[in-house]
This record gives sequence, C-alpha cells and structure tokens, in this order.
Amino acid sequence: MTKLSVNINKIATLRNARGGNVPNVVEAAVAIQRFGAQGITIHPRPDERHIRYQDARDLRSVVTTEFNIEGNPQHNFIDLVLECRPEQVTLVPDAIGAITSSAGWDTVRHQSYLQEVIAVFKAQGIRTSIFVDPDVKMIEGAKATGTDRIELYTESFAHQYALGNEHAIAPYAAAAQRAVDLKLGVNAGHDLSLENIRFFKQNIPGLLEVSIGHALISEALYFGLDNVVNMYLQKLK
Repeated sequence: MTKLSVNINKIATLRNARGGNVPNVVEAAVAIQRFGAQGITIHPRPDERHIRYQDARDLRSVVTTEFNIEGNPQHNFIDLVLECRPEQVTLVPDAIGAITSSAGWDTVRHQSYLQEVIAVFKAQGIRTSIFVDPDVKMIEGAKATGTDRIELYTESFAHQYALGNEHAIAPYAAAAQRAVDLKLGVNAGHDLSLENIRFFKQNIPGLLEVSIGHALISEALYFGLDNVVNMYLQKLK
C-alpha cells in the first residue's frame, strides 16, 4: 500500500488569516494521524506565511508516524531540519515568494550542491528525497546526488488528467520505473486529488508515498477530514 502523508500547510494558512491559534496545526496533525494517515508533511517558507518554523518544532513531539519537512535547503531551513530531525526531508527548489512549487530540480546542473546538502542530512540519519520533474535524465542525476528517494512533481499530470488525457501518465511511469531500476524510492505530490489518485497509483511502479495538501484540505470542507483521509487510503490500496 502506498503511504499517505498529509500536508497541513493550508490549515496554517487558515489560522494565520485570522490570527490566534485556530485552527490548531498540532491538534490537526494528531487528528489526521488518528484518522489513519501514515505521515505529516509541512513546507515552511522563509516568510512563514503558512507553516512557521516554530510549528515544526511543536509538531516534532506529536508526529508519531512519519514527519516530512519540505523546502529549499537554505541555511535557516537546514538548521531547522537538523534541529527537528524528521524522518524525511524533501528538497524543493522554491523561489523566494513563490505561491507554490512550480518545478523540480535540475539534478544535473545542481548535482554538486545537492550532493553536499544531502550528505549533511544523511550523516544525521535523515532520509532524503528530491523534488523532480518526470524526466529520466533528472532521475539519473538524482541517483548521483546520493538521495534516497525522488518525489515526482505531478502538476502536469493532474492538469492533463482533468482534461481527459490519460496518456499524461506515461512520462511519470517511465521516470518511476527508472528510479526503481536505480534503487531509488519513489514519492509523488502536487495537485493529486480524490479525482486522480487511484489512476496515478495504479500506473506508477514502486510508488511508496504521496504527499497531498491543498486538494485534501479543500475536499475535507465538503466531506470532513476523517472521511477524506479514509477515502484516500482506500484509493491507495
């Protein structure tokens, strides 16, 4: 079964819109795990517009499944990860001020940099993953960095699938198969939803984990958080 890690950034966005501590991201993480999710993901950004660095510290003691911290490995981010020691760190090449992630790493161009950063995390026993586009060359470049896993950036698939183009899965399947051949773990995330997750899961070799935030939290407004988590779990079997 592919594991479900729930990204709780949008819960923090709602909290920050009003001030105070409602909804409470720590309580949300505890509930999401109780509902059956196998992981909690956060993606703190330098301006802390949703998840704050202190949230990461507060969450560490309550995440009993898998804690996954995503972000651009700048100095403050690296320090936070080393302090919190999550089970997994996912490296994402976000530009400062970006609304959301928009591309994977060029693992050939940035190979030396990624090797250095990954070595720091792996020395502390933290599993590493690199956010990449569904390009076999980028998968091969990722292997050379020493990463444990890759996370496929699935925005293009989700957009095309919504238009009825099931063939959009092809480059993702090929990239995942190359990762499996190279003994890299395969994660995926971005715009995956109840609408497309089963088809994606069924067609991606070796899919270990999906990280889903915006769609899942939005769907929970209609169906309830407990129900939605379990709907995903059923589709990921």
